Formats: sequence, C-alpha cells, structure tokens
Amino acid sequence: MTTPNPSKNVLNSDVEIKGNVKFSGELTLEGKLEGEISSDGTLQVGETGTVNGNVSAGTVIIRGKVNGNVSARDKIELKSKAEVFGDIRSAKLAIEEGVTYVGKTEVNPNKLAPSAQPPVRPNPTSEPAKTAVLR
Repeated sequence: MTTPNPSKNVLNSDVEIKGNVKFSGELTLEGKLEGEISSDGTLQVGETGTVNGNVSAGTVIIRGKVNGNVSARDKIELKSKAEVFGDIRSAKLAIEEGVTYVGKTEVNPNKLAPSAQPPVRPNPTSEPAKTAVLR
C-alpha cells in the first residue's frame, strides 16, 4: 500500500489480524486485532475497531472497543461510545461522556516513579480504586 505520508497507516474495517502489531508514526485501526499492539507513536482505535489484547503506545485514542490493558506514555483519550475493559495507565487521561470503562486507572502527570512510601494525605481514609461506567 502506497500512501502520501508513510508514517500514517490505516487498517480498515475489513481487516482482521491475529498476532502482535508494532508500528511507528500513526496507526488507525478500524478492523479487528487479536494480539498486542506496541508503539511509540499514536494509535487510534476507530468506531469499528476492536482490540483483544494489551495496548502500549505514546498516545492512544479509543472510539471503538478494547479488551485488554492500555498504557500510554503521553495521553489516553476515551471518546464517546468507546468501550474499554482493562486497566489504564498514562500520564494524562481524557474521558468523554458516553464511555463504558471497567478497570483500574493510574494517571501520573509528573511521570515520577512511585516512591517507597506513599505521600501523606490530609484525609487518612483514602478510597479504594473504583470501577466506573460512564453513560
């Protein structure tokens, strides 16, 4: 496939892949993938896109479905109608109204490694992690 900008890749809705995917630049997935995705670039899971496996990228934008853990170095965006079943870890997180999300969230905007001792909080009764379903 020849494209004007080789750093932008699109896997259309008629594409089904079983296996791991690595890419650089930007990838838009409108098809189905059963396997891992890893990249330093930007992954967009389109409205018809489905991923059954873990995702790790620089930036992840989800409009479709992901069944697996999602990790992004920079940012994760969950767009309206997205469905995510797995844990999320990123420096920044944006969730729109209408998202279905079940999992744990770790957002660390300072990108600091967790210290051996947790920070002192003004309220000693910290709440446990919650499962959120936003509609």
